[in-house]
Amino acid sequence: MENDNKKILTVSFVVVGLLVAFSAGMLIDTFSGSWAVIAQMANNDLIHHGLPIILGMIAFGCLQFNTKVVQFFDEVVVELRKVVWPSRKDTVAMTIVVCIMLVVSGFLLGIFDFLSSRLVNLLVQ
Repeated sequence: MENDNKKILTVSFVVVGLLVAFSAGMLIDTFSGSWAVIAQMANNDLIHHGLPIILGMIAFGCLQFNTKVVQFFDEVVVELRKVVWPSRKDTVAMTIVVCIMLVVSGFLLGIFDFLSSRLVNLLVQ
């Protein structure tokens, strides 16, 4: 594994740990408004603040120290480095083409909808 990849993976795993901690904290806050049992547990600072941090650290540890996970994501980073991204000019041109096609297809679908509604109204009457 390259040293650059190891840095990228470690930062990514830290971000995942932070997201797990944030999500756990938000879930505790949300569920404490719904269930009295969780509200009582959330009054304890160890549960309210400590549990999300512990869950985030567990998520980071499970990712960082599992060799299969590290190997998989290292291969992902290696493959992403091989991707040839389009230039800014190509991206702008493709975006314009997509926008034009959206307008044309929206217009055609609008005409089809209008005509089919008229046809249905004529058949119903």
